[in-house]
Amino acid sequence: MKGRIVVLDSFRGHEAAALIVDGVMQDLIIAGGRKAPPGPGTMFWAVTDRILNEQGSAILRLPEGRAFLRQSKNLRPGQSLLVQVTGHAEPGKATPVTQKPVFKSRFAIVTPGVPGINIARSVKDREMRCALLLLARDIMKDASDGLILRSAVAHGAMDAIAEDIAATLASCERIKGNSAGDRPKLLAKAPGPHLLAWRDWSLPKPDTVVEDARGFEHFGILAEIDRLESPRIDLPDDAFAFIEPTRALIAVDVNTGGDTSPAAALKANIALARALPRALRLRGLGGQITVDFVPVSRRDRQRLERLLKVSFQHDSVDTALVGWTPSGHFELQRKRERLPLFQVLRE
Repeated sequence: MKGRIVVLDSFRGHEAAALIVDGVMQDLIIAGGRKAPPGPGTMFWAVTDRILNEQGSAILRLPEGRAFLRQSKNLRPGQSLLVQVTGHAEPGKATPVTQKPVFKSRFAIVTPGVPGINIARSVKDREMRCALLLLARDIMKDASDGLILRSAVAHGAMDAIAEDIAATLASCERIKGNSAGDRPKLLAKAPGPHLLAWRDWSLPKPDTVVEDARGFEHFGILAEIDRLESPRIDLPDDAFAFIEPTRALIAVDVNTGGDTSPAAALKANIALARALPRALRLRGLGGQITVDFVPVSRRDRQRLERLLKVSFQHDSVDTALVGWTPSGHFELQRKRERLPLFQVLRE
């Protein structure tokens, strides 16, 4: 099954989407239940509750729960703020938010209060860039906000791009025009899995988009989800690894199986380094990640670090490679963009 396939379906009554590349599922998004915390992109009028002067941040009140705002200046208790959720909070902690919201769609990003029109550098054709610029200027002429045209415009029809820009701008203006009041208020929910699939999986352009109530069953995605419930990842030559979330971090333990030779250790570590981005992505895991590789030489450690950089280079989630600890573990810091799969399934 060659090609790039996007499957739009549902899972246990909740909207869901999967990306399959050459017969292998590479990404999975399942909407959380009604008890799920607000996801990235959710917008609120929040009320300032407590100023943390030493940290230069603030705690805000939401309609339910609290939010944490970094780099806050000139705020006062009781002040209303337009904020956007930037990631999923760790259990028991405040939801991270920003005062600089952006409105993303398939073709466009509208940036409130940041004027200017920019086109993705990947759009190389000069005539197309000129046509897109004229189109954008015509739609944005009376707006005080900025616009970024994403790489996907290279494969879009002008009518569809124009409609997308206009709808995104209208959404921005509607949110900005909503009166603040003195109580926290939900303004817009996070985009669902189907919208995220159209928005984030549009490049490279999918060969097939399947919108079918039995798509997950047909493509074996239900069986893959069952396998993802296990913390174990099978690696070549009987090697394996475990990925286990704890309250403090994500622990990854690599094992060689029966062969304890140095060659087997290096081979297992290399296999895990290549498989790790996909394993984390499918499980929706982020935060601090600690990998307990099978012990190898310092030279092989350097090789593993280079391989990890390559593996995460094209991953869709921002991940920083922190490096080796004195005890021989490797640490990463990954953005919490998704609700962990185990939490979704638990609901």
